[in-house]
Order: sequence, then C-alpha cells, then structure tokens
Amino acid sequence: MNIGEVSKNTGLPAKTIRYYEDIGFVTPARGDNGYRSFSEKDQHKLVFLGRARGLGFSIEDCRTLMALYEDQGRASADVKRVAQKNLSEIDRKIADLQAMRGTLSHLVANCAGDGRPDCPILEDLGRA
Repeated sequence: MNIGEVSKNTGLPAKTIRYYEDIGFVTPARGDNGYRSFSEKDQHKLVFLGRARGLGFSIEDCRTLMALYEDQGRASADVKRVAQKNLSEIDRKIADLQAMRGTLSHLVANCAGDGRPDCPILEDLGRA
C-alpha cells in the first residue's frame, strides 16, 4: 500500500505517518521508484498508534505499549502501569482545566460587560 492508501485506511495524515516512520515505529519497504510500500503489519501498527495517541499516550508511552503489544510474554501489570500513569495525567489536566474554568467564570460573572472601561478580567490579567 502506498502512503495515501494507508492514510485513508488509518485516518492518519501522511505527515504523521512519515513522522512515525522517522522515529522508527514503522519501516515500510521502498520500491525502485523510492516510494514507500506499507505492509498490513505497518498499517496495523499505525492504527494502534493513532488510537493510543487519541487516548493521550505520549510518544514514549506508545513506544512502550507497542513493545508490550509485540511481547507475547508481557505481564498485563506492565500495560496497566503505563495506562494508569496516563490516566493520572489526564485527571491532573482535568483538575487544572476545572480550576481555570472556575477562575474565568468568576471573572466573567464580575464583569459588567457594559460601556464602562473598568473590567475585572483585564485587571486580573494585568496583575503581576
């Protein structure tokens, strides 16, 4: 399969596929014309990576998960450890976003939003 077909089949942009190749996740064969020729295995890895990245796993976590996926002797505890670390990071980001929302919501509620120049939103942003 060429990169266009793999892109269509995986939902990943060609640029992302080339990046995953550059960092060693897939190594498609090259034809005499220099074009990439992806195997079913390459495509499967790209689907795996797209799904993992969609769940917020870092590139390094994806590398670890891919190695675990390919290791038939893996312990599920190792997989769970990586996933739990990612879940904790997601929970931290959610807490940060909720705090940001609370602050911004308070500022918006206290801004008159009329023709006067004074605004608590700008006052807050201007504080050092």
